[in-house]
Amino acid sequence: MMMDEDIEQASLMSFNDRPRAFPNMRSKTYSPLIFRILRKLNVRVLSIILLFCFGAIFYVGASTSPIIVFVFAVCIISFLLSIYLTKWVLAKDEGPPEMVEISDAIRDGAEGFFRTQYSTISKMAVLLAFVILCIYLFRSLTPQQEAAGLGRAMSAYITVAAFLLGALCSGIAGYVGMWVSVRANVRVSSAARRSAREALQIAVRAGGFSALVVVGMAVIGIAILYSTFYVWLGVDSPGSMNVTDLPLLLVGYGFGASFVALFAQLGGGIYTKGADVGADLVGKVEQGIPEDDPRNPAVIADLVGDNVGDCAARGADLFESIAAEIISAMILGGTMAKKCKIEDPSGFILFPLVVHSFDLIISSIGILSIKGTRDASVKSPVEDPMAVLQKGYSLTIILAVLTFGASTRWLLYTEQAPSAWFNFALCGLVGIITAYIFVWISKYYTDYKHEPVRTLALASSTGHGTNIIAGVSLGLESTALPVLTISVAIISAYWLGNTSGLVDENGIPTGGLFGTAVATMGMLSTAAYVLTMDMFGPIADNAGGIVEMSQQPESVREITDLLDAVGNTTKATTKGFAIGSAALASFLLFSAYMDEVSAFANVSFKEVDIAIPEVFVGGLLGSMLIFLFSAWACAAVGRTAQEVVNEVRRQFIERPGIMEYKEKPDYSRCVAIVASAALREMIKPGALAIASPIVVGLVFRILGYYTGQPLLGAKVVASMLMFATVCGILMALFLNTAGGAWDNAKKYIETGALGGKGSEAHKAAVTGDTVGDPFKDTAGPSIHVLIKMLATITLVMAPVFL
Repeated sequence: MMMDEDIEQASLMSFNDRPRAFPNMRSKTYSPLIFRILRKLNVRVLSIILLFCFGAIFYVGASTSPIIVFVFAVCIISFLLSIYLTKWVLAKDEGPPEMVEISDAIRDGAEGFFRTQYSTISKMAVLLAFVILCIYLFRSLTPQQEAAGLGRAMSAYITVAAFLLGALCSGIAGYVGMWVSVRANVRVSSAARRSAREALQIAVRAGGFSALVVVGMAVIGIAILYSTFYVWLGVDSPGSMNVTDLPLLLVGYGFGASFVALFAQLGGGIYTKGADVGADLVGKVEQGIPEDDPRNPAVIADLVGDNVGDCAARGADLFESIAAEIISAMILGGTMAKKCKIEDPSGFILFPLVVHSFDLIISSIGILSIKGTRDASVKSPVEDPMAVLQKGYSLTIILAVLTFGASTRWLLYTEQAPSAWFNFALCGLVGIITAYIFVWISKYYTDYKHEPVRTLALASSTGHGTNIIAGVSLGLESTALPVLTISVAIISAYWLGNTSGLVDENGIPTGGLFGTAVATMGMLSTAAYVLTMDMFGPIADNAGGIVEMSQQPESVREITDLLDAVGNTTKATTKGFAIGSAALASFLLFSAYMDEVSAFANVSFKEVDIAIPEVFVGGLLGSMLIFLFSAWACAAVGRTAQEVVNEVRRQFIERPGIMEYKEKPDYSRCVAIVASAALREMIKPGALAIASPIVVGLVFRILGYYTGQPLLGAKVVASMLMFATVCGILMALFLNTAGGAWDNAKKYIETGALGGKGSEAHKAAVTGDTVGDPFKDTAGPSIHVLIKMLATITLVMAPVFL
């Protein structure tokens, strides 16, 4: 790797003007119908509509609580900041025509697949909404709902509306992630011709736009739903629903978000890794051409996959994570407030919304702290992009600690336990420290600056087999530290909550579960900045592909390679962060499920006895579900990659002029193959995930009816959820870390180590990378979405199991 000023300040030297093979796939740019309608509206009319909407939102918020007004204000300001970031990014130049042409082809492919994929997902969502409606029209009600006069029909319509809104918002979150990435990639490529720092800043701000919109939508969506139900149902008025029971009506929102996120992650992951594996196996291994070489017929499909798999899917994924965590924490906060008979429980219920509102503020500061010029204090000729991102993250962490402490004092102070807020502030600190440790652990195991990845790269020098063995062992080892960290975090937070001084009418401490909820909020209190780092990765990867395809000077490619390697690390660290937050959020959702079963059955349901044979079988089924789902997801990538390999080989045989730049590859054929395969292959594992808990719960409910065990269905589902969560966390950690390490071991060799590109070690590392691709970008990310979706399904379907 070049280690001088040419990397930081790219030289615009002339280069070999070889004949080029550029894609010509440009068609009319697609925009969703709502955007096309808004563009046609007169500016004044649009302004009046927006003012009316804002006025209605703030009126409903003011009728609910001043806290909701604060949340609305912060979210709207963050949206305005995201608009500023968008304009700033789009104002940057797109570079020479050859770069623009490639970027346009990527944009068309991504938008075309997104349109088709989300059309399929929306049809499935409508069908599932109809099923939920039918189930809720015949299900039982909680005593609190009956006392408040909330009938079955009203409960059904509320749940379905929440489900569809959650699905819609999750889809929009995914679209936003993809929309910005396909426009920022070429601008990062162009900036890399001038400066590494400028390219870094553009990629970060583009990711920041997506992050602010995703987190802001998750928060404002739940806030609007909560305040609308509050006003519409007349909550806390005589004879109506109590405010502590209101969060249970929001579970449909979390289920809708999980449903879309799972299929987005599956479809996007199959697309991106099917194309990537196929392109690498034929291009790098068989033909010996570089990554993202314009002669590879699958290269456009690979670059499109970065956007639909890593950007669109990750946006929907994090949206779902935040929504699930907020709703579960609101349920637990309401339950604790009711048990403790707290006079004003609104602070405990709305606390998660305020935490994420501050997340928007502090993450915005962290994003804007990354400037376009180098720090004068840095003396090395090459500035490490990871160090720059880490500075921004450290600043965000410090601000998170301060704002979290202020939030607990503002909302969680109660006369019944004057020091409780301080205990909960410490719970938040536990969560923030846990997040930081998770990021560090993931970075240690996946960054080639550290020993594990270098050891893996060294194993490549002795062959393909030793590379695979070393990668698998590294992935298995990497589960230990995160599990120990999660264990300490859960126990510490539970103990701090339990000793907060909040007790029920019998003097029994009740703050333990809410303490773990606060720790989860602490872990996600920097979610917007973490998502920014995650979005940075695929944007940098796409930029490198555009530079390679447009055959820019080597100094430019070295800058994008540097950013791409850092992007691989940030993607791996944010996946580790997502798994950790999923573990804590699933624990909260499990607790919320048990509370909901207690409410519907009107009996205590606080423990699950796995010594009961049926309950133990439920645990086995939950563990099996994780392995079967992972197998189907990886097999889907394998089948898609086989189709791509066969197509690329066919083109190289039938068009021998491709290798001499005399003939143009048919890029669109590979794009069509992976798009069709991804849509086809995502159905089976997704259907397995949705149907499994419902079928298991119904079967054991019937068995319990005939054997005199009225809660058997609920107990078996609880066991299934518990075991699936434990197995899912370990499996996702293994898959994500092993895949990320294999990828960066290849990147390390490509810097010139162990023989560099084209060496035997490099070929072995490419094999490891292709094995790890479905691990880290398909099965791994899908699993942590799966375990949260299982939890939200059980929450929504709890009455069916009784």
